[in-house]
Amino acid sequence: MGKILCTIRGGEGSYPTQDAAIALARERGDDLVFLYVVDVSFLNQTAAPLVVDVDAALEKMGRFQLTMAHERAAAQGIKARVVVRRGRLRPEMVAVATELEVGLIVLGRPQRETAVFEKATLQAFAAILRSETDAEVLIL
Repeated sequence: MGKILCTIRGGEGSYPTQDAAIALARERGDDLVFLYVVDVSFLNQTAAPLVVDVDAALEKMGRFQLTMAHERAAAQGIKARVVVRRGRLRPEMVAVATELEVGLIVLGRPQRETAVFEKATLQAFAAILRSETDAEVLIL
């Protein structure tokens, strides 16, 4: 039995990725791990009290998103583990994948194409994850 890692970014746009990860876990008989990373690095130039407030709010939202994902998996007969981490997305994904010996990382393709998530950029991100974790990476 292997493990599948699915990072949650939140919102209805991530439901297809969650559903695909749940289906893969059922199909492969793998354990499923949902991850939410609280990253407030974009606030480095602001006052510290604001960062603390935003950090707490993002963690609360992340825990809610993970609860929803957990319930979606349970409704389909899949037990899922949920993990919240603080830090930058890629290093935290790599750390969790390594610590939990994940065999597959599932990445969703954002609904809207933006400069940050162009197909080539997402593929490069997947290649980096693959090389840093030795896990298979699937872009849905």
